[in-house]
Amino acid sequence: MTEEFNTQGAQNLVAIAEQFAQWGKVTGVKAFGSGNINDTFLVTLDSSEEQHFVLQRINTQVFRQPQLIMQNMRTFTDHVRKRLQHTPLNRRWEIPRVLLTKDNRDCWRDADGSFWRAISFIEGSQSFDTMRDRLHAKEIGYALGMFHNLISDLPPEKLADTLEGFHITPLYLQHYQEVLTKSSAPQSSEVNYCLQFVSDRQTFAHILENAKAKGKLPLRLMHGDPKINNVMFDTATQQAVSVIDLDTVKPGLVHYDIGDCLRSGCNPAGEETENWESIYFDTDLCQGILKGYLSVAKAFLTENDYAYIYDAIRLIAFELGLRFFADYLAGNVYFKVKHSEHNLARAIVQFKLTESIESQETQICNIIKDMK
Repeated sequence: MTEEFNTQGAQNLVAIAEQFAQWGKVTGVKAFGSGNINDTFLVTLDSSEEQHFVLQRINTQVFRQPQLIMQNMRTFTDHVRKRLQHTPLNRRWEIPRVLLTKDNRDCWRDADGSFWRAISFIEGSQSFDTMRDRLHAKEIGYALGMFHNLISDLPPEKLADTLEGFHITPLYLQHYQEVLTKSSAPQSSEVNYCLQFVSDRQTFAHILENAKAKGKLPLRLMHGDPKINNVMFDTATQQAVSVIDLDTVKPGLVHYDIGDCLRSGCNPAGEETENWESIYFDTDLCQGILKGYLSVAKAFLTENDYAYIYDAIRLIAFELGLRFFADYLAGNVYFKVKHSEHNLARAIVQFKLTESIESQETQICNIIKDMK
């Protein structure tokens, strides 16, 4: 949490929270969650209607136009709410609501120009940082499928692209090549492994963007960051009840979400391990996630969509490795690091994961085929 909150004291936070507290008095504000972009707080109210809401200060270094994020969020949460009213589900599913200030705005700017917003809290829910078992994997997949399904009939052009270039692998490759010409990478077997790894896959980087350009894959709305800890689970039923962290929702390919969800969910060793021999892509968890996902996504997926699922899983692991490696070569300017070789180690994890995915191509493709 940033220093200034300690000095500002809680009074200022309470005053900001009061702007959004339309149904009760603020009785407490505390730091909340482990997100590394926005500052997030949980507000407690003395109200029987709603006891909590989430207060956030948006990081305007990352999101240069926070008003567009709010506009996007209102557009698609309203759309989903109407859809759920029209055709209710047979289980609990919630979407965070944008809360308005007392003068009906979706944000509040404080004296120093910081951009604040409030969203409803999903009561009786929790998230997990690691995948526990196949049942858990299936619920994660269901959550992403439900998320995509509920916005599949919302025209993508209704939402602004709040992070241009995000998940467009050829642009990351181009950036990498520019960095490479300027940097003098220290010679080591790890660096040589990464240089060779990227060099061998230059043409593969374009696979999804080429498919989009040829009209094989349609532009839809995507979540943008479907990590497993962005799925909320009902504490009583242990079923997925919501997908949160909606700032990156934008027009794109659902394949980036599918690939990212599987990349992060099917790597039991985790992204920070330095034991590279232990890294593998778990096809059991992959089967669980895809089973849950396709149970709801069948409603909108086309034949071509299925054809590119394997490529998406492989591509997103490669893309993240490429981004880590480029940042290492550039002197660690984008990702936060604990030591100078941190991004190199992270890149190797993703490249080893990519290798594991490639070595199981037939099996992964069969899992996809069997579920169609």
